[in-house]
Amino acid sequence: MAPSPLPEYIYKIVPSAPPTPIPAQYPLSELDQKDGFVHLSIGTQIPITADLFFKDATTIWVLKIRFASKFHSTTTWEIQGCPHLYGNFGSEDVVGVKELSRLDGQTWKEALKTESGWLV
Repeated sequence: MAPSPLPEYIYKIVPSAPPTPIPAQYPLSELDQKDGFVHLSIGTQIPITADLFFKDATTIWVLKIRFASKFHSTTTWEIQGCPHLYGNFGSEDVVGVKELSRLDGQTWKEALKTESGWLV
């Protein structure tokens, strides 16, 4: 179910530094290609998603994407409100990129407590 109101931003977690500059069409991960959609998160889901799928990583990169009206019709909201984009995003949609790190033994939830201003 879609959150109400819809978020201003959605986020893509990637395990390594994204290409610079961000291309017009962002390269899809193997998982996104296999599933047929881009796996995204809203700001409050980033620590949960990172703890589930990036638990062994001590560094991740997060792309902040403006959830413009062009994505409304191509996004579904799956279990627990995770946005799935049927299509792609690119340089004109990305408004920020941030490298995030955690200490060994620290959860992403613990490490990202101070990121609430950027992860809105």
